Amino acid sequence: MDDDDAVHGGVQSVDRALAILEILGRDGSAGVGEVAEELQIHKSTASRLLGSLLARGMVQQNTNRGKYELGFGILKLASTIPGRLSLVALARPVLEALAEQYKETVNLAVLREEYAVNVDQAMGPSTLATYDWLGSLTPLHATSSGKVLLAALSSDERGRILKATKLPQRTAKTIRTRTALEKELLQVVKDGYAQALEEFEMGINSYAAPVRNHLGVVVGAISISGPAFRFAPEMEPGLLEGLKQAGLQVSASLGYTAGYTAG
Repeated sequence: MDDDDAVHGGVQSVDRALAILEILGRDGSAGVGEVAEELQIHKSTASRLLGSLLARGMVQQNTNRGKYELGFGILKLASTIPGRLSLVALARPVLEALAEQYKETVNLAVLREEYAVNVDQAMGPSTLATYDWLGSLTPLHATSSGKVLLAALSSDERGRILKATKLPQRTAKTIRTRTALEKELLQVVKDGYAQALEEFEMGINSYAAPVRNHLGVVVGAISISGPAFRFAPEMEPGLLEGLKQAGLQVSASLGYTAGYTAG
């Protein structure tokens, strides 16, 4: 066998091995004969390929029926994917599209210790302020992104954070009691978005939606903010739904499958 034949044979084996994984993923389990029949190969070839996948932990054999199914090696490989994906890189085009559509400032925030920190920002053409919030730590209870991140935490973790930070007053409209905050956070979970109406800075309204990873865990928040005199859902038809869909779009890039419909 020359080098070209060896390469062709190797590629064919890889292609068949991947096809077997697809069959098992689709059907749940399959025997040697079923695999051979679908791939139109000899049983001995199917058995050899399954044996190689078994040795690597990519498949496992059902002891009750002798059939094969996907193994834990697949999960081990898949679990490494989310850690390599850059949330900022994946979210960037979504932030830019949102900023262009609504002409306002859009931020991506994540939880860092007891604060929300903006890790990316897209400026809309109507943006009045030029302050760069990238890297700034902002209070969770007074910002829309912060409320999204707080609402996703367990009661114990939320209590720990609020005990450490208290509820410092940023403006006359900042929430000052734990009872009022908890009530609003329940509404955030129910509605799928949060709002901060001049609570962090007078004259500025903001709205935020969660970003989830492949396990459904909230790992960030996309917010959009603008001057209170012109920026509110009643003035921007479709704003809240568009914001939530933006969050779901980024979440889908991270492997989250619920709720997002590509348009």
